[in-house]
This record gives sequence, C-alpha cells and structure tokens, in this order.
Amino acid sequence: MTIQIGDTVPEVALKYIHDGVRVIDTPTLFSDKHVVLFAVPGAFTPTCSEHHLPGFIEQFDAFRKRGIDVVCLSVNDPFVMQAWGESLDVPDGLLMLSDGNADFVKAVGLDMDASAYGMGTRARRFALYAEDGVVRQLFVEAPGEFKVSSAENVLAHLD
Repeated sequence: MTIQIGDTVPEVALKYIHDGVRVIDTPTLFSDKHVVLFAVPGAFTPTCSEHHLPGFIEQFDAFRKRGIDVVCLSVNDPFVMQAWGESLDVPDGLLMLSDGNADFVKAVGLDMDASAYGMGTRARRFALYAEDGVVRQLFVEAPGEFKVSSAENVLAHLD
C-alpha cells in the first residue's frame, strides 16, 4: 500500500557517505524536523541529473529559509550517491541518501520494477514533505513524467 498524507514515515535505515559510510534511520532523519525527501529512479540518469536534483539545488536556500531540510534518495549505493552529489555541486546540508536495497521505497509503496531497463527495483519519482515524521504533502509522478515532484512545485504547495 502506498503511503498517504497523515501516515508516519516507516522506520528504515539508509546510508550516506561522510568520513566513511554512515547509517541514519528515518526516525532520526524526520523527528522534530520539517523535511522534504525527493526520490529519483537513478543517480546519473538524464531527468534526475538534468532537472530533478538541479531544481532542488537551485531552490535549496528557499527550503532552508522555511526551516525545511532537503533529502535526495535513490536506490543506488552510497558511493554512487556521493559521486553524483559531487558531480552536481550539491550544497552542504542537502543529504544524498542511499536506499540500496529499496527498503524505504518498498516500505512506502513507491517502488517500481525497472528490470526492462536493466535497473532492477527502483524508486518511483516522488517527493514528500513531512513534519515530525508525519507526511503532510505527497507528490507522486505518473510513470515517465516529471511535473509534480519538482522543487518549484513542492515549494508552491508548502504555503
């Protein structure tokens, strides 16, 4: 079942690189915070690298001015996420998280089978906004689209 507005973000461990591989669980990531987490099907893929992540980089300060943390998540390993972030000059504070086994995207019901493209299980393209671990806004793309989960659209819906 797909996560809904009003649901609590499920407890899952995710990874990132900061002086080695680090683990962060979702309660730590979301508790007592306002967080936008956006998920992409794959690091270094065209729409993700040319539009989705760059939009959040461009709007990062606008989110931070509202007291909102920004997190990028993909079903890639943490080393790939680090390299992708470095290649696009992700600002400090925009966390690049690895959901390498798709545990998070499966738990929120937003996984997809990309086996036809040689990519296995991946995240559907989406963004969610949570306050203290409770989903307040959810932006899930139709297959093959990039409209509702853009940084600009998410910001416009947070007023």
